[in-house]
Amino acid sequence: MSETDASGAAGAADADADRARRAVAAVWRIESARIVATLARFTGDVGQAEDLAQEALVEALKQWPDEGVPHNPGAWLTAVAKRRAIDGWRRRERLNERYAAMAHDLEQRGGEASDTFWDPDTIDDDVLRLVFVSCHPVLSREAQIALTLRIVGGLSSEEIARAFLVPTATIQQRIVRAKKTLAAANVPFAVPEPNEYPERLASVLQVLYLIFNEGYLPASGAEWVRADVSAEALRLARMVAGLMPREPEAQSLVALMEFTAARFPARTARDGTAIPLDQQDRSRWDRAQIARGQAALERADRVGRGRAAYGLQAAIAGCHAVAPTAADTDWAQIVVLYEALGRIAPSPVVDLNRAVAVAMATGPASALRLVDELAAGGRLRGYPPLPAVRGELLARLGRNEEARAELETAARLTGNERERDALLAKAAKLAE
Repeated sequence: MSETDASGAAGAADADADRARRAVAAVWRIESARIVATLARFTGDVGQAEDLAQEALVEALKQWPDEGVPHNPGAWLTAVAKRRAIDGWRRRERLNERYAAMAHDLEQRGGEASDTFWDPDTIDDDVLRLVFVSCHPVLSREAQIALTLRIVGGLSSEEIARAFLVPTATIQQRIVRAKKTLAAANVPFAVPEPNEYPERLASVLQVLYLIFNEGYLPASGAEWVRADVSAEALRLARMVAGLMPREPEAQSLVALMEFTAARFPARTARDGTAIPLDQQDRSRWDRAQIARGQAALERADRVGRGRAAYGLQAAIAGCHAVAPTAADTDWAQIVVLYEALGRIAPSPVVDLNRAVAVAMATGPASALRLVDELAAGGRLRGYPPLPAVRGELLARLGRNEEARAELETAARLTGNERERDALLAKAAKLAE
């Protein structure tokens, strides 16, 4: 073989490997929660389920470059992981014990084919079951959320750390400890009793909220929107709301997601670049989804307990959803809602969002003072939206050099390529 031929063959092999890596990444992004949930049901161990899924990914990277991506890659990964589990049971001489347990389970239930009774309180979705298991009260609240975001949301430790404004090592330690705790406590992959739902509700809702937000604006990568991620979070939130119709925060979270997801069709141009809220074509907003959001918020209000954190956020999203144009947005009402949210669920992120609303309601000068106070406090250090908002306010005040520096800082901090491009474009326009 000539040097040219060898070089060409090596290049083709590299291309095949690169295609396989991209395929594995895409499958994992879309299918990871279902794969891990299926394996957790199969093995009865959430930590082992994720380990098996990761082993199957490694096997895919070895085989797919030579054999091609299978027709159903998610099923392929699940099958490989199950074979690994069975091999492990054989090595530990526990296969017969496991088969006996599975046979006993089938005998007790009379087999899947004869199961005709349907219980509306039963969670029959493996992914939602996985969410409830990961939010078991044996774990701390922080561990519940970190573990669920990792194995259900498919977020990396770095992405979870950014969401919580803590070091990556802290999140990694939480996840490792959470897996060990579930295993030590022998927590089964089972549906909690309905009377146990409320004690897990707050963690479940927060996890679904954070997963939805990862779809709304991914922490990293080249996509401005990952609608599939948000759609899965919304699907699960609807199921939770159906299980607990008298829990207003469950209904409110659905409302918030419906209002926000309704804007997805108008958030990006054809080339994938971001379109700011005030420039979006509102005729492309999903009016049916907005109506579903209004109905969900009305259901929450009918319970009669007043609006809590998700209810207030849903009301804010609703103000945007019903405004015919950006100029018609009721910013004064949004400021009031953020003030109420800040009292119920104080957070520097809420304060930053309130500052944006103040800028729209009364002007950038008063908002800049609020943002400067947040910056001085240090709790949002390294959080990209802080310099981004400050840059926007400085630009509105004509302080272009300072604004450009802030926007460039925000661009360096963000891990999302689309957001980085948008920030740098604004900075370059100010330089002109």
